[in-house]
Amino acid sequence: MLSNLDYQIFHLINEQANSFSALNGLMRFFAEDAQYVFVLALLLYWFSRNTLNRKMIISAVISICIGMGISFIIGHLMYRDRPFVTHTVIQLIKHPANASFPSDHAIGAFALAVTFWLYSKRFRTFWLAAALLIGFSRIWTGVHYPSDVAAGALVGALCAVGTRYLLLHFKRPQHLVNSCLELYERVELKIWNKSTEPQSEDA
Repeated sequence: MLSNLDYQIFHLINEQANSFSALNGLMRFFAEDAQYVFVLALLLYWFSRNTLNRKMIISAVISICIGMGISFIIGHLMYRDRPFVTHTVIQLIKHPANASFPSDHAIGAFALAVTFWLYSKRFRTFWLAAALLIGFSRIWTGVHYPSDVAAGALVGALCAVGTRYLLLHFKRPQHLVNSCLELYERVELKIWNKSTEPQSEDA
């Protein structure tokens, strides 16, 4: 019954690609390219040279890595075909016919959005809305079932919360992150100082 309901919801959303075709370009963007906006945000936060921002980025990257590891295991233990493999769908983007459950895009988007939320960053509602649209667009474009996205969102969010808790309440992970960050910032400072030294002029 759950499988049938899952397909019915998928079909209802996917059919909107015909009914509201003017939105297809936007849905393609969120399904394929919006993830790069998150990557840009990671880079901007990192190179802000703010220590708290950098700890947030480390937390986010750890969350994503854990989430992708979980996805790899689930995908092999509970393999599920993509909607376009087993059904006639409106497929708006190209995608290999690999495991559908859970959605890696949803894992990554929600791991980042929830991490930004937990660190109380500005525009955190925007990032959460972007993550929701990424998940929704993967259904609209015909490459994921709703349960794929829901499971991916849950995994990503739980990984973000778990990583944040780990880094807040356990000394060894805190110490490791702080040590790595201090080492990186020392190297960064040396490179920065060297690049800003006045060049000696030849006599």
